[in-house]
Amino acid sequence: MKVVASWSGGKDSCFACYKAIQEGHDVSQLLIMMSDPSVSNFHMIRSDVLDAQSQAVGIPIVKWTTTADTYEQDFKKALLQMKAKGIEGIVTGDVFDVALHEAGWLDRICKEVGLTPVRPLWHRDTKQILDEFINEGFKATLVRVKLDLVGMEWLGREINRKFFDDLLKLGTVDPCGEHGEFHTFVTDGPLFKKKRIEILESEKTKLNSHGRLVIKRFEVKPKGS
Repeated sequence: MKVVASWSGGKDSCFACYKAIQEGHDVSQLLIMMSDPSVSNFHMIRSDVLDAQSQAVGIPIVKWTTTADTYEQDFKKALLQMKAKGIEGIVTGDVFDVALHEAGWLDRICKEVGLTPVRPLWHRDTKQILDEFINEGFKATLVRVKLDLVGMEWLGREINRKFFDDLLKLGTVDPCGEHGEFHTFVTDGPLFKKKRIEILESEKTKLNSHGRLVIKRFEVKPKGS
């Protein structure tokens, strides 16, 4: 099935995209909804960094600007435009119902626009998801944390086996950050065909109740270099 992948730049959307391809789907585009055209929602990844990620993955990205009030309307408009070009379904990295969306929100949207939802991670155990993400060889960096649950010192950490073990020791954080505890940016992995991203310079900042890793300089490099 020809599909579009709902994209955030983080581990869940990336892993779901990879899983959908493994299941035989043809992911022709990545779709990200952005309130600010210069930086993504929640993960707060710069637009040019998202472009670099798309280049490294080898799948074109569509960035659709929206607002809180028009999000659903704009989301459906984007999907309908893609459907007119042959898209049959949408892949999401949802594990549970997403905050601010009522139960069954994606099913309702897909029914209204005539697309099939594809959710490879749906209701899976989050420990197993993170474990598999690491074992498959993906590389991701923490770029945002909720400070009452995860400290500033976690920003910039790579998701690896030590991260997994340290996270479980906390005992208060979902392994996939499903309650908004942290967000990530994926830099490498089996979905990345010939290139990877290397973060060269970053800065830790505080934004209200969250900590953010601002990626200041980066480079798209051939894999293995």
